Amino acid sequence: MRGPHNIIRLVRTGATLERTGAMNVVLDAFEAPRPLRFVAHALGKPFRWLGYKGDPSMPPATRALTALGPAYIKFGQVLSTRPDVVGQDLADQLRVLQDKLPPFPVDVAKAEVARELGQPVDRMFSEFSESIAAASIAQVHKARLADSGDMVAVKVLRPGIERAFRKDVDAFYFAARIVELFAPGARRLRPMDVIEHFDGVVRGELDLRLESSAASEYAANTKDDEGFQLPPIVWSLSARRVMTLGWADGVPLGDNAAIDAAGHDRRALSERVLKLFLLHALRDGYFHADMHQGNLKVAPNGDIVAYDFGIMGHIDEYTRRVYAEILFGFIRKDYKRVAEVHFEAGYVPADKDVDEFARALRAVGEPIFGMDATQISMGRLLSYLFEVTERFGMETRTELILLQRTMVVVEGVARSLDPHMNIWQVARPVVEDYIKQSIGPKAVAGDLARTARVLARFGPRLPTLVERALIRQAMPPEKPRGPGWGKLLAAAVGGAIFGAAILFSLGTLL
Repeated sequence: MRGPHNIIRLVRTGATLERTGAMNVVLDAFEAPRPLRFVAHALGKPFRWLGYKGDPSMPPATRALTALGPAYIKFGQVLSTRPDVVGQDLADQLRVLQDKLPPFPVDVAKAEVARELGQPVDRMFSEFSESIAAASIAQVHKARLADSGDMVAVKVLRPGIERAFRKDVDAFYFAARIVELFAPGARRLRPMDVIEHFDGVVRGELDLRLESSAASEYAANTKDDEGFQLPPIVWSLSARRVMTLGWADGVPLGDNAAIDAAGHDRRALSERVLKLFLLHALRDGYFHADMHQGNLKVAPNGDIVAYDFGIMGHIDEYTRRVYAEILFGFIRKDYKRVAEVHFEAGYVPADKDVDEFARALRAVGEPIFGMDATQISMGRLLSYLFEVTERFGMETRTELILLQRTMVVVEGVARSLDPHMNIWQVARPVVEDYIKQSIGPKAVAGDLARTARVLARFGPRLPTLVERALIRQAMPPEKPRGPGWGKLLAAAVGGAIFGAAILFSLGTLL
């Protein structure tokens, strides 16, 4: 599929970028070299008349992507999470990309639901509305369950969307190959890696079973979080192309007038949305990575309700501890400790000077802490921090980029509810509590227990390993020999002693 026939699609893409004025915006964002600019304009200018006009009221980049269709809209959304690739300015434009398309007819949606779930829609739902939200990949209908009468939301993939995305993604791969061929200097942007990342995201969103699974895991992690709820998944009415979940009653979190009219405390809501995000990112390492106002509601009882689980973020436990120590160090203005954490984690090469790095971090932190509470921004801090670490040779870490992007979005949501909130005062207790839980004696005991369990798994294999070593030791000299039974026995005994030491330490700590 990734052959020259994709040139036609790329010509139409280039023509649309030229016609909407987005070509130079995109090329500048990627710092494209001259050969690549020449090829891009060569594909666009002569065929400008073939390009889609788009909506002139939109900024050039969003205008072009919206005109080109669902795959391009989704590509723009994914790139909005990668300011390290497209630059902060373009990422900001793409972040507000309106993912709205004309809905497909309700009769088509019902046919898709019946085909996917294997029974007539009227047997499953006593009511099934017109589309209430249409996006690039799917649209949502409000329905009532026939057996219980409960209201639900039914998400249905667009007909033929898989084939449409496959064709466009193939064109993206072809374009990435052209970039690598004509502009070797642009390889530092890893165009093939960017497209592979996008391909993986789209494949996940084109299987609604995966989104249902993400929602289920997220619900299991957060079931005891006060003031937060998720609509339950109706597994019996969910499949690859259909997802059914409970209806979320409430007021949109972006409608301050409706929130006030309902009698909710916007200041409390602003603090809670920030605390919940930090709690999920630090405690669980699994967070909603698209927490804008359109995906959040306030329930009648005041709970925050989240939905749309197509983009979720994951951070491993070690990275969470590093991230928490960095935040905690900034909260306490302990820049030397923040610098040491970067070196201990291997984020900054060991040949750099830790004191010089600490001074650079102070230059980042002090101006921010000198600001009024309404101007203090954790997202801005992380942005500046990444700029400094890049100068000191830190490699880009995708999971932290997504975390930073989500942090900026959540801050925006919180400040829209209460412009005067102090981000650091709200964040401090969450970070401090995580530090106590993850670095204190209980955390050490937990780490030792996990290590002991891993070592214990190898216990039954030790006799076999020793026997094999002895057999290899007895082999004639000309044949390949193992590492030697003496070394293996020593390793086995050492492992057993280490395991005993761990168990002893556990008993002492507990």
